[in-house]
Amino acid sequence: MARQERLDTPGRRRSEWLPRVRMDQDTFGSFAESFARWMGTANFLLWMTVAIIAWILWNVFVPNAPDPFPFLFLTLALSLQASYAAPLILLAQNRQEARDRVSLEHDREVSEQSRADMDFLAREIASLRMRMNDVATRDFIRSELRELLEELTERDEEKDADRSS
Repeated sequence: MARQERLDTPGRRRSEWLPRVRMDQDTFGSFAESFARWMGTANFLLWMTVAIIAWILWNVFVPNAPDPFPFLFLTLALSLQASYAAPLILLAQNRQEARDRVSLEHDREVSEQSRADMDFLAREIASLRMRMNDVATRDFIRSELRELLEELTERDEEKDADRSS
């Protein structure tokens, strides 16, 4: 049975003879990240350098070596490694960028909430300060009591002075 082509849907025709491979994106992505993380270690670079030097020395000093001077097989192997490593490293970087984007968005939301909380608290503190202007403070009450005491003392002195005269 022939497949019907839809003219209103963009896309490419897929070959029928190629098998369709499905892979979980997270599984492959975590593999790419661990691979990129491993390739970025000093241990990997050290062992890679040792292997290349050993390969070169073997092919220079051993007669009938499998890969003489231009080292074509070594070049091919390193090119193959680079052709697989580059996309895996890019995939790992893209996943890290996506995580950073999510983290940045979360940080932005937390920052906005903190800002709203601080604005609310600032308004509440301003409101309390305005209300405190109407409330008598301890120092104000003491000064008022001192003034009343002085007035009462003066009146008593005046009454005493009026009695004695």
